[in-house]
This record gives sequence, C-alpha cells and structure tokens, in this order.
Amino acid sequence: MAGGGVEDAYGEDRATEEQLVTPWSFSVASGYTLLRDPRHNKGLAFSEAERDAHYLRGLLPPSIVSQELQEKKLMHNLRNYTVPLQRYIAMMDLQERNERLFYKLLIDNVEELLPVVYTPTVGEACQKYGSIYRRPQGLYISLRDKGKILEVLKNWPERSIQVIVVTDGERILGLGDLGCQGMGIPVGKLSLYTALGGVRPSACLPITIDVGTNNETLLNDEFYIGLKQRRATGEEYHELLEEFMTAVKQNYGEKVLIQFEDFANHNAFDLLAKYSKSHLVFNDDIQGTASVVLAGLIAALKVVGGTLADHTYLFLGAGEAGTGIAELIALEMSKQTEIPIEECRKKVWLVDSRGLIVESRKESLQHFKQPWAHEHEPVKTLLEAVQDLKPTVLIGTSGVGKTFTKEVVEAMATFNERPVIFALSNPTSHSECTAEEAYTWTQGRAVFASGSPFDAVEYEGKTHVPGQSNNAYIFPGFGLGVVISGAIRVHDDMLLAASRALAEQVSEDNFARGLIFPPFTNIRKISAHIAAKVAAKAYDLGLASRLPRPDDLVKYAESCMYTPAYRSYR
Repeated sequence: MAGGGVEDAYGEDRATEEQLVTPWSFSVASGYTLLRDPRHNKGLAFSEAERDAHYLRGLLPPSIVSQELQEKKLMHNLRNYTVPLQRYIAMMDLQERNERLFYKLLIDNVEELLPVVYTPTVGEACQKYGSIYRRPQGLYISLRDKGKILEVLKNWPERSIQVIVVTDGERILGLGDLGCQGMGIPVGKLSLYTALGGVRPSACLPITIDVGTNNETLLNDEFYIGLKQRRATGEEYHELLEEFMTAVKQNYGEKVLIQFEDFANHNAFDLLAKYSKSHLVFNDDIQGTASVVLAGLIAALKVVGGTLADHTYLFLGAGEAGTGIAELIALEMSKQTEIPIEECRKKVWLVDSRGLIVESRKESLQHFKQPWAHEHEPVKTLLEAVQDLKPTVLIGTSGVGKTFTKEVVEAMATFNERPVIFALSNPTSHSECTAEEAYTWTQGRAVFASGSPFDAVEYEGKTHVPGQSNNAYIFPGFGLGVVISGAIRVHDDMLLAASRALAEQVSEDNFARGLIFPPFTNIRKISAHIAAKVAAKAYDLGLASRLPRPDDLVKYAESCMYTPAYRSYR
C-alpha cells in the first residue's frame, strides 16, 4: 500500500523497482507517434487542419508542401549520390519513414529507380546487409524457432497477408550463399509487387528462413546478423520448411501466395514440386523467369518470323532458370502445335558445366536435367554445340559472365539473318555478353535481351535499344491476378497466359526501335492486363474462389491497385 491507503496498481510510486512492464500502445496515431509511423506520415504535407487535429503543431516546420514537391526534392537528392548503394540506403530509409512517398517515387520514376531497389544494386546491398542493417524489415525465422513458427508468424502486426516472398539465402542472384543477409531480396521483390502490381504494402510479408550459411566470409564476419553455423540440410531442413508451410496456411489461409525466391537448385525444384499440390506457390527463378523469357521470344518471332516450333533453342546453363524456361517453351510449343510435349522438348538443347546434355550422360544427371538429354554425340564446349546444332535462339542462364564469346556470337550470326541472343544472368558483371558486344559482333543484326539493364548502343548510325528480360514484368501482375481472383493453386496455363499478355503489350513502335519488351514506364497498365489474363485463366480452370467473376477483369484489376497518393485525415 502507498501512503493514504490507496493501492498503487500501476507501480508509479515504485518506479525504480526492476519490474516487467508491457510496452504496447494501441491508439489513433497522433502527434509525435504519427510522424514516426511510416504508413501515415506525410512529413511537411500535413495541412493546417491536420496539424491542429493531430497535435502536430510545433513538431513540424511551418511550411506546407505538396507530395509532388517532396518527390522533386528527394529525386534531386538521390541523383546527387554517386554510389548506387547510397541510393539504395536512402530509398530504404524513405520506406521506413514515409511509405506512400517511397511508392510514389518508385512508380513515377520506375526506369531510374528499379535498378536501385532491385537488381543490380540489391545484390551489393545483400552482401553488405550486416553493415547497413538499421531496422528489421520482414520476419526472420531460424532453426531456433523450430516448433514455434506459428507463434513467430503471429508476431507480425498485419493479419490479412496476400503475398509472402520467402528465401533461405542460399543462391542470391549470381552471388551465392548470403545466408540471413538475403533478406534484401524479399524486401525488394515485395516493394515491386506494390509499386508495379498494386498489391497493398500491408498485405505483403518478406520472410527469410535462416538455416545457417556455408559462406566462410560471413561465418567469420563479426557484423553478420544470422546464425553462425553451417547450413542445415536433409531432414532437419525439410522439417523446418514443412512446419513453415503448414503454419502459413494455418495463420493466413489457403489463398496467400507464397513465392519461393533464390533457393539453391536442389531445394527449389523439390519445394515447388512438393507444395504446388497443397499450397498456392510460385517460384520466380523457375516460373517467373520462364514466363518473361517466353514473352520475349513470342515478341521476337514478330521480328524474326516463324512459329516457336520452327526454331531451335540452345541454352548455356541448366539450373532453375534454364530448365524452367526450356519447359515453358516446350509447353507453349505443344499447345500451339498439339504435338506431345516430349517431342517439343527435342527442339531445345541445354549446355551445362560439363558440356551438351545428351542421352549418354543421362544416368549421371540431376532429375530436372534428364528430360533434356537428347540423342547426340558428346560435345564439350558451347562453341562446338553452336556449330553442330545451328540454333536460331541462344539463351544464357549460366550465372557466368563473358561466356558468349566473340566466336560464339559470330557463329550465331553466320547461319542466322537475325540471331536471337538472350544474355540473362544477373547482375550486369555476370551477363554472358554485353549489348554492345552482341550488336557489334552480329553487325547490328542481333535481337538482343539481357537480365540486367544495358544502355542503348549506336552501331553504324543506327541506335539499338536492348530489351531487358526482367522478371518485374511478370511477377507483380501475376501476383495481382492471383490475388484478385482468389486463386487457390498456380497452374502452368496461368504462366502461359501471363507470357502472352506481356507479348501483346509490345507495340509496332517498340518493334521499330528493336524492342521486344514494352517500356517500363507503362508497367502498371501492363500489370493490370497480365493480372486480368491470369485471373481469367484461373476462373476458366475452376481455381478461382472470388465469385461472381467480374465482367471486365482489366477494369477490376485496375480498381484493386494500391495508389500512393496521400490520404486526408479527419
């Protein structure tokens, strides 16, 4: 009892005692807390009335500015940075300070800022994530949480999650095992789901599953933020993933899209095969890459001529991306020609680190490479494979830079009037060849696309604009289509629908400039069209749960998209 016989229920008189207190506060954000809340903060854009109503007088300088002026100032600041990583950090700081302004910047300046918040800069950010780490973004689930993953998910403040991007950090871009520092990838991907696909930021959840790392540099780095142990494998790994997938379904229901991102090959295929029957799952490295490359090929045919079945395809790289693209090409070819997919696969050849994948190697091949082992003499090098098979389309997914040598590209140009060359590996330093090399070595005849952006190339007075085969064309619209239809599973036909929808968005004007992908400036319109086609396919296949089906799916998709303009507060 305190003095006067009144019980001191809150412990104010004993405030110096070491007692446990609960730091929760659920209330209308106002005053200082409102300025610290990224979802509602508007900075100097609060009006006079809002400043009075929400106790902001004196907490802000007296100037009132528009969102447009804030955007102008920030873009000016960003352009003054010379180091891309500084721009990345500045953008992440903005996201933590003022969410709507972050997305306004990203949407209005998408071509300029996409390389900052995603590839190639995000790769460097992941490598240095331990050093630049400021505030936690997303959920970290580690081996220490085994048996408690459902509780961990419940710690996330949002309840209605529509898209989860999850990585275990084992194969980040072309940079290898970055462990827990791979979190930059789900965070970056989801900011694109919102900016390009219009999925609400509060409905997005980035997750990193930390099962250790085999990267010696990180294990010895005092600033490393993850578990300092070797990677868990086998049963221990799969039990943790099983618990995670079950917990997600239990907590968020059947209709949350789980995108697997940057898992190593052996796990990526297994996880996709295992969970695609019971969960709404999508692997961007296998399926997203395949869908965007197929769209590029369908568009390229309008320049080169012929149908998919008229061409011969040669891949350098037989991992997730290579085999995923190859399978989708064969599937679309099979749909167009009504020839069995096994026959269509014979038009597609893959070269891995040991040479051309052929029948005689079948016994020693990983299961995902086996469908591509065709009858042919063993061939050791890419150049020999090009000379033997005379492909019309050359696609690089090797993750190794400078592998499309002058000899290889010149060989492609000798037996093709318009050789199609896609150098898809990221980041730019890992690209199989540069745009300049592709155009120069083919006398400006190549139809070229790359994974990372390249500047336009001038060759003999003509400007060639290289296409960027960026997954950001597909996955945001694909995700939106899945969300607005309430799809419960992902079907390959939905990926084909997305590819066709993207190819349809390339105009005659784009073709005239050598572009086989539409400009990114229209990306939200493109995403709405892709979403509509994906949703339509989900309804046709009986996989959509949002009924009745909207009459105009494009309009419906556009009406569902998040817009980052400031709201007025009462």
